[in-house]
Amino acid sequence: MTESLIQAYLPLIGWTALGIGLCRFLPNALPRLLGRSLYWFGVPWEVLALARQTDLSQRIELVPIIAVAALGLGLGLSWLALQVVLHRKADLTEPLSRAQQGSFLIAATIGNTGFVGLGLVPTLISEANLGWAVFYSVTHNVVGTYGLGVLIASYFGRSQTQNGWWVQLRDVLTVPSLWAFIVGSTTRSLELPVLAEQALHASLWFVIPGAFLLMGMRLSQLHGWSSIRLAIFPSLLKVFVLPVLVGIGTTFVGLTGEPRLALVLMAGMPSAFAGLILAEEYELDRDLIASNIAVTTVALLATIPLWLVAFRLS
Repeated sequence: MTESLIQAYLPLIGWTALGIGLCRFLPNALPRLLGRSLYWFGVPWEVLALARQTDLSQRIELVPIIAVAALGLGLGLSWLALQVVLHRKADLTEPLSRAQQGSFLIAATIGNTGFVGLGLVPTLISEANLGWAVFYSVTHNVVGTYGLGVLIASYFGRSQTQNGWWVQLRDVLTVPSLWAFIVGSTTRSLELPVLAEQALHASLWFVIPGAFLLMGMRLSQLHGWSSIRLAIFPSLLKVFVLPVLVGIGTTFVGLTGEPRLALVLMAGMPSAFAGLILAEEYELDRDLIASNIAVTTVALLATIPLWLVAFRLS
């Protein structure tokens, strides 16, 4: 198991370290340009490829229900945690801004079920049960990252005068990854030329390194311990509290063994790199999300063995 984790994390460590090292030599506008490129082109490319190759018709309807319930639970817990933080202003150098509040909620709610989740889980469960993880990832990304995540980012990333409900609805309906998923799902039966299929699957070689590079660039711009301290609270919710509750809930509805383990692992994935992309797009607090990604990624190495012991058995 340790060897599999090391192999899965080598690209993450390598590309992130490169982003940290190169940031000081690159134009200041490059991280935002990279983030917007991933939002409008890179991530939709990846989602389109995933939707075309995933057979959703064979997955039971319980999986998206659990994924949506986990998102709601994560948002509810993070909102309660945020109220605690807001009422402890004496411990903060200054009150949290709207941008920080939005980043706090996104960091604690949206997980990296795509890049990290689908990179790690296949090494930990059998191929026969991999569909549970894939279906969870698709639901989480469409409903969570580019649905709920966009709503949160849109609400907290704009002033109240700009924040009518129709603005948020417009933002959700114009999310490029949502339309990429729709197109990919509805064209699964359409056979594309070999070169086109190869181009779709080649997204792996561009999107993941780009996301890791962006994280490295933002990590290099952190402002000391204050960013890490604020990230600890949502990090604990994301990688420990939420997967425990998902494990308890799935056990209660009768799931055992690897199906349950797959859902627990996906629920406990690190905070999503897409959160950093949303922060770039909607001018949220980038430092908080980058710090949260770093903390949850390191914590993942400690929590995965716990879930393997606690939830693999029937």
